[in-house]
Amino acid sequence: MLFAHDTEIALAAAVQLVNTAEEPDTLTTVADLDAHYADYGYTGRHDRTRAELDEVRALRPRLRTLLTGTRDEAVEIVNAMLAEARALPQLARHDGWDWHLHAVDSDRPLVERIVVETAMAMIDVIRADEMSRLGTCAADDCDGIVLDLSRNRSRKFCSTTCGNRTAVAAYRARQGS
Repeated sequence: MLFAHDTEIALAAAVQLVNTAEEPDTLTTVADLDAHYADYGYTGRHDRTRAELDEVRALRPRLRTLLTGTRDEAVEIVNAMLAEARALPQLARHDGWDWHLHAVDSDRPLVERIVVETAMAMIDVIRADEMSRLGTCAADDCDGIVLDLSRNRSRKFCSTTCGNRTAVAAYRARQGS
């Protein structure tokens, strides 16, 4: 394991959230946000409103900038995110999770908790000088974010779909030559 479990989950959640903005947009309903909330084990306040959905959707470009920036750019963004939220890191254990970090109260808005959890995860990435674990999809027609937690740093595509589509295109190109 490269990072602590909560760091890996927060990174995966942020990457998936950013990738929902790729065409077709897959975060358009409150039900879509409910699924994201459940899939990544968020706890605490979840209003299940259109306003909350709009706030989370509006966060995606900022997270994309954070996840695709240089190490120094990421530091500036992380520091700003944590300062804006007045984050105070504390250890917590709940719901089957062993000790992990929380930096804002669970009654804070979901968008604020996503910001802080992502910023806290990026602290580990920055400190370990592992920004190369984040990149963009190798598929020509995709700008999705890739989180590569593999041992040999071999992940190139944001999803199996992009990897398969690229492989099929390469196969067809070879057959046509």
